[in-house]
Amino acid sequence: MPTASTSFFGWVAFLLQKYGMLFLRGTGMTLLVALTGTAFGFLIGLLVAIVRATSPMPTLGRRSAAAAVRGALLRAVQLLLAAYIQVFRGTPMIVQAVVIYYGAQYAGMYMDTTFAAIFIISINTGAYMAEIIRGGIFSVDKGQFEAAHAIGMTHWQTMTTVVLPQAIRNILPSVGNELIVNIKDSSVLNVISVSELFFQAKSAAGAYYRYFEVYFIIAVIYLILTLTVSRILRFIEQKMDGPDNYVIHGSQSDSRAEIVVSRENAEEVEKRWNQ
Repeated sequence: MPTASTSFFGWVAFLLQKYGMLFLRGTGMTLLVALTGTAFGFLIGLLVAIVRATSPMPTLGRRSAAAAVRGALLRAVQLLLAAYIQVFRGTPMIVQAVVIYYGAQYAGMYMDTTFAAIFIISINTGAYMAEIIRGGIFSVDKGQFEAAHAIGMTHWQTMTTVVLPQAIRNILPSVGNELIVNIKDSSVLNVISVSELFFQAKSAAGAYYRYFEVYFIIAVIYLILTLTVSRILRFIEQKMDGPDNYVIHGSQSDSRAEIVVSRENAEEVEKRWNQ
């Protein structure tokens, strides 16, 4: 065991050796709740965004009464979803965790802490994702909505096959940012005794009263996690950008047909076609 004269990094090495598995378990729990909560939050936000982006159908013709009822129900649901977004975006996650976890106990429902952590992160993330995805949907040109509806596609078909593939590519950086935020903000769940990284670090720090060294260790761990996730997401973005080289298929009677274009010589090819 290090003595009083041991250096800072001596204590860091000692704590890593003694509590390495504790930090590892905490890191695993942090990743579990952050990744799972972000995935479920994305699905929640996707459904909420689709509903909020849906416009009521015209109330013309014989079925105008039924259409009016459906329109009124849709507006009521949209109002409730807007309230959900405002509440969960306008209150801190730590407050939401305490209210939901202990509020459920007050109502006679006892949740497992891991389930509670995933549930809390999911509904919190869903509120942010809903606005992110809705912005991505509206970033797609309105003419594509009109063209899809003109050929008889339903609103759901238009969303799933035309709009969302483009919107998701546009919002991918924001989705990645939410994942990184959840990795860091999962630390607030220690208030309901979720055994994530920060909660485990408190146990290790209290054993020898070496708080600075322990929190330095978990700061480095959080930094490694966020940097790794950032690199992975950047790699996915580059893959979704498409290949660096592609082919323009012109007329078969044109000698300039099927020109291979790269990002580097795209301007030269454009000049050639305009000659």
